[in-house]
Amino acid sequence: MKFVELKINGQFLIAPKLFKDERGIFRRSYCTRILKKEGINFKAKQGNISENPLKGTLRGFHYQNDRRDSKILTCVTGKFLNVTVDLRKKSSTFLQITKNILSAKNKKSILVPGGCANLFITLKNNTIIHYYMNNIYNSKKDKGLKYNDPLIKIKWPIKPKIISSKDKKFKNLKI
Repeated sequence: MKFVELKINGQFLIAPKLFKDERGIFRRSYCTRILKKEGINFKAKQGNISENPLKGTLRGFHYQNDRRDSKILTCVTGKFLNVTVDLRKKSSTFLQITKNILSAKNKKSILVPGGCANLFITLKNNTIIHYYMNNIYNSKKDKGLKYNDPLIKIKWPIKPKIISSKDKKFKNLKI
């Protein structure tokens, strides 16, 4: 696995090592030993799968209040844009934003550090995203930001079409 640190402190784009033969391709999506070797303290406690039948499905910006919930996202089928905002007030990258495209074709994963809000929008129909969490989801700690917050200023590659009522109700960021 190859780790490329992104603009936000503690965020990495992860390219797997591919093993190809006549059967197809094998890749490792998670390994505590490799993460530890890279100096990344992440231990999965929960795995989730997000199935999104339609292009333009938006999920986020989500984060857990008062917790440092990190996640590693991987695109299994389709393609999506992942957007992360650093909400850690003491971070040197506070309020910085990263945008990365992950797809079944590029086979990359992204590690989103705890204390950041994360969003994705599907760019293809039938996009399936698998992600590991370093904490168990707690609905009482669930928070979010408005996806079209003027402070964040996201230029969408496509117009969001499917947004949950919960995501529509989130408030703009207050600093």
